[in-house]
Amino acid sequence: MKVFIQSIVAQILLNPYIFWRGYQAIPPKKSWRIPYILFFILELSIFFFGFTFRNVLPDSVMIAIQYICNTWYIASIYITLSLLGLEVLRLSNRFFHWFPGWITSHWKQTKLVLFFLVMAIVTGLMFHAYHVVAYPVVKDVYVTLPKGSSNRDSMTIVMMSDLHIGEMIGKELVQQYVKMSNAQHPDLVVLVGDIMDYESRFAEKAHIEEDLKQLKAPLGVYVVYGNHEYRANRIAKYRWLKKTRATLLIDSVARPDSSFYLIGRDDHINKKRKPLHVLMAGIDTTKPIIVLDHQPWSFTEMTMNGVDLGLHGHTHNGQLWPYPLVMKLIYECPYGYHKKGPVQFYVSSGIGIAGPPYRVGTVSEMIVLHIRFAN
Repeated sequence: MKVFIQSIVAQILLNPYIFWRGYQAIPPKKSWRIPYILFFILELSIFFFGFTFRNVLPDSVMIAIQYICNTWYIASIYITLSLLGLEVLRLSNRFFHWFPGWITSHWKQTKLVLFFLVMAIVTGLMFHAYHVVAYPVVKDVYVTLPKGSSNRDSMTIVMMSDLHIGEMIGKELVQQYVKMSNAQHPDLVVLVGDIMDYESRFAEKAHIEEDLKQLKAPLGVYVVYGNHEYRANRIAKYRWLKKTRATLLIDSVARPDSSFYLIGRDDHINKKRKPLHVLMAGIDTTKPIIVLDHQPWSFTEMTMNGVDLGLHGHTHNGQLWPYPLVMKLIYECPYGYHKKGPVQFYVSSGIGIAGPPYRVGTVSEMIVLHIRFAN
């Protein structure tokens, strides 16, 4: 449903403007205008067909429709931004007359060249944006915790957040994530929320739990809830996560070994989740404490409770530019390493995506935490 809500924005706000400016740019010939008009009619027809019959169409058909709608939705954003940039240049020329004569004397040809230039740039951008999602990067992060460990000097943790398994992120990508993780030979793997997207049936039908079972780490694999675990089929998602054989931490504490504590918080969306100080009752705070909390809202709470390291996801760092700029206004730290008082944090942009399978100005990433314990 979300993809269609997003596409409505393109249909109502962006498409008319893009159509109008493109129609002005192409030659006034039927051989140009008829295909141009048919493109917009076809895109609109696919959108309304998918929206009308979304509850009865086979999943494979709906996934194809969502790819088309998603792709045009993202492309229309960057076409519009490009056109608005050209509008600014055009209007500035009215006041400063800075366009060279060969442009003003060949205005029709200039508009056609700009039409193809914008299409080429946006097409290239879309290929790159898809490539970023299809081939996540491995990012090494080095952290020294102030507390010592009795039986180890260091530890490697693979952190993945926001897999969003569903229509867009399927079995092939998850298998790729597992291979990437195992290649790091981690001591511990943590999945920090939003393992699924909206519906659980895509993961169930593809038996993706069998792929997640292949994650290898001597200290185990641990999972916490994200906000998407609360969206649609909540019970089915819980049962499916249990099938992965990972340890599900919902407001609970684990000790993968005697050297540190791992606290998994329920998601922030659950207003009845336990306060951090309740979860930490009885914990030996002289030992390192690592907290998994999907949404990065609880920095202050962690600084008040003796936590050493907080690991988060959720923000996607905005996923698509210019949204990273908005994220900076919303979150204290929307992405990357952050330190507040004695506590260190890392907020991942996520290995998967929400909605459109594209990223612009952000990365799909797997975090490899190289942790050293103080002597």
